[in-house]
Amino acid sequence: MPADIPPAAPDIPPTPGRNREVESLAAFDQVALSGSFAGYRVQAVDLTDRTFALLVTDTSQAVFLGCPMEPQALAHVRAGGALVFPPVPDLPFDPYRGALYSPDELYAGLDEDGYERTPDARTYAWARSAAADGDILASMLRSIHDDAVSDALDERLRGLSVVGVMGGHAMERGSDAYAGAARLGRDLVRAGHTVATGGGPGAMEAANFGAYAAPYDDLMLRKALAVLAGVPSFAPSVGDWARTAFEVRDRWPDGGPSYGLPTWFYGHEPPNAFASGIAKFFANATREDGLLSRCTGGVVFLPGAAGTVQEIFDAATPNYYSSRGVPVPLVLVDRLHWTTTLPAWPLLTALASGRPMSPLLTLVDSVAEVPAALSKLTSP
Repeated sequence: MPADIPPAAPDIPPTPGRNREVESLAAFDQVALSGSFAGYRVQAVDLTDRTFALLVTDTSQAVFLGCPMEPQALAHVRAGGALVFPPVPDLPFDPYRGALYSPDELYAGLDEDGYERTPDARTYAWARSAAADGDILASMLRSIHDDAVSDALDERLRGLSVVGVMGGHAMERGSDAYAGAARLGRDLVRAGHTVATGGGPGAMEAANFGAYAAPYDDLMLRKALAVLAGVPSFAPSVGDWARTAFEVRDRWPDGGPSYGLPTWFYGHEPPNAFASGIAKFFANATREDGLLSRCTGGVVFLPGAAGTVQEIFDAATPNYYSSRGVPVPLVLVDRLHWTTTLPAWPLLTALASGRPMSPLLTLVDSVAEVPAALSKLTSP
C-alpha cells in the first residue's frame, strides 16, 4: 500500500442500508421489539411517548434525526453511544423529514389564513431571510433538508419508469397548449410510466394534472380543464389558483399518482396541487439535477424559454458522457419552436453525432406523438 494512503479504520461501522431507516412510529415500535436500535437511523419521529422503549433498548451507533424525546430518554441514548440531532424550534419546515410533501401539507391553512400563512409561503419567507443573513446554521439546515427529501424521493421512485416532462411556468390554463400537456401526462401514465415534473405552474401543472386524470374518462378531463380555466394563472393570486386545483381534486378524488420537484429558490413558482408526492428543495441546482437524474424512462421537453433550454442540455450532458450509465431518450415537442424560434435541436443533434445518445433523440410535432416515440426509442 502506498505510504500516503492510510489504512481504513477497522472500528468504523459499515453504512446502514435503507432497511435501517426508521421513519414512522409504527416502524420504531417494530424495531423496539428486537431490543436494539444499534446502527439504525431514526428520522423525524416523535418519541416523547416512547421513553421506556428508549431506556431498555441498545442505542449504540444509532442516529436520531429531529426526534423529540423526554430529557431522561435523551440523556440515556446519548450515554449509550447514539448521535442525536435535536429538533430545531421555530422553523416553518422539518429539516429531518423522512417523507415527501403532499399538496395538502404545503397548502395547509389556505382557506382560513390565505396563501401567505401556508407552510409553503412561510418556508419561502424563511429561506429569503436566512439567505440574506448568511447564517451557517441556516445553510446547514437547508442542506440537511434537501438531502432528506432526496432520500425520500429515491424511496418512492425506485423501480419505476419515470418520464420527466419539462416546460415553462407561463403556460396558462385554458390554452390549447395546457390541454395538450395534460393529455400527454395522462397518456404517459396509461402507457405505464410515472410522470415527474418541476412541480410548478404552467406546463408542469398540466402534466401532473394529466397524470391525476389518468383513471378518469375524457368527459372528466374536459370538465376539469374548464374549471381550471376559470383561474388561468397563479398571478396575481396564488391562493385563487391553488384553490381551483383543490376544487378539481375534491370533485374528482383519488386521481393517479405523479411527482413534482419544485424549489423555494423561485418564489414566483408555487407548487401545483396535482402531484401526489412533492420533493421541494431549497437549492435549485439540487432540484434540477435531482429531477433529470431520476428520469429513467426518458425526458420530454415541451416548448419553453431559457429554463427549458438549460434543462435540455443538462439532460444531454450525462447522455453525452454516459456518466449515468445507458443514455435515456430525449423527446423535443414542436418542430418549429426547437428548430427556428429557439434552435436547440440542431445543436443537440450535432453534439450527439457519433455518440451512443444519438439514436435516443427525436423531434416530434405534437404531444400526441410522444408516447409512440418513447416506445420506439426504448424498444429492443
